Amino acid sequence: MKTFNLGWLLFVAVLLISALPFSQASRSKQHKVKTGVFRSPQIVLGPGSVANKLFSNIDFPRGHIALKSFDAEVIDESGNPIPLYDTYLHHWLVLKFYVREGLENQDISKLNNSDYISGRNSGICQDGALDQFFGLGSETRKTKTHIPDPYGIEIGNPTKIPSGFVETWGLNVHAIDTRGVEDRTGCTECRCDLYNVTKEENGTPLSPNYDGGLLCCYDGTKCRLKDGFIGIERTLYLQYTVKWIDMNSLIVPVNIYIFDVSDIWKKSRNSTRINSEHNCQVEYQVESCRATGSANDKCIDAKSVSLEMPFGGYLVYGVAHQHAGGTGSALYGKDGRSLCSSIPIYGTGEEAGNENGYIVGMSTCYPKPGTKKISKGETLILESNYSSIKQHTGVMGLFYILVAETLA
Repeated sequence: MKTFNLGWLLFVAVLLISALPFSQASRSKQHKVKTGVFRSPQIVLGPGSVANKLFSNIDFPRGHIALKSFDAEVIDESGNPIPLYDTYLHHWLVLKFYVREGLENQDISKLNNSDYISGRNSGICQDGALDQFFGLGSETRKTKTHIPDPYGIEIGNPTKIPSGFVETWGLNVHAIDTRGVEDRTGCTECRCDLYNVTKEENGTPLSPNYDGGLLCCYDGTKCRLKDGFIGIERTLYLQYTVKWIDMNSLIVPVNIYIFDVSDIWKKSRNSTRINSEHNCQVEYQVESCRATGSANDKCIDAKSVSLEMPFGGYLVYGVAHQHAGGTGSALYGKDGRSLCSSIPIYGTGEEAGNENGYIVGMSTCYPKPGTKKISKGETLILESNYSSIKQHTGVMGLFYILVAETLA
């Protein structure tokens, strides 16, 4: 039998590995996933009360990195998860800002406009609407947010940070304490009569046709409690888990787009830009099919909008955001081809993450690489469906997608 020198075999193996452009060991090292678990500043809520806070310069991974996921949930001081029927998480948003050096620890809302710049996503909404990098609501515990390899959301690129500014991150948390309230559903849908609100936060009178939504459940408002109910204040936090990897040449950056089914837009006459004028309403109202005289076995409110893509690329990830009553949302290409469908997951129990009657998750799309191409200027159709057996106020029909301009 022919024998081999062990040392010679090891030498040949080393030569073969080093000859590869990137060995498996090197690739693994370059893509080592790091994880950070953070907490927001405290959120103090009493029965029926509302907190809608924007926290500036939150704890967040730093450096030139690629974000891989962002997951969050509401917890108490002991780290216990809080169920939605006690504290309803209307939404949380993660926003990027460029703040003038030396002012990064200041409250963004108190800075002069010249001292900070929104580091918004690539989406088409204007006037500060839907600028977030990540954001979910009651569905946060059971919605996948991970970004598949080799893709990632690039942040901290020093060549993209304006001179004299630093990159910081903000967190908006909108939570409603529904312990002891008269009407839980009405409170979570921000019905104005339950909050005894007739004016916006800035004092502007509400439209007579505005029955409920964000304008009626702003920070500091309180939803109507049952007679005689007494409860204590609690200190809560949004705990968020971020995963990321160091940026390198193997990572393909993705762009973030958020579409709104209630978007009112038109092309600018004096501009060559696509969809240069957008007015994203963010929320809308679903009327009862009985009240509208259109009652039938289905009673579905179907809303849609056509939108043009400002840039092209390949769909990497997609998910919708809907409120209770939602039955699903879908995004289609100009030829009617399905790009992504996202369906609500409703809870059936009492434990946190499976609360009966609440949306506790949304299904997500991870297309096979290269199979869902979107062309620049292509018209997309966004559809959002809600049950209209009864009225729903302040609902949303958003769609969040990640698009890579090139394939891996």
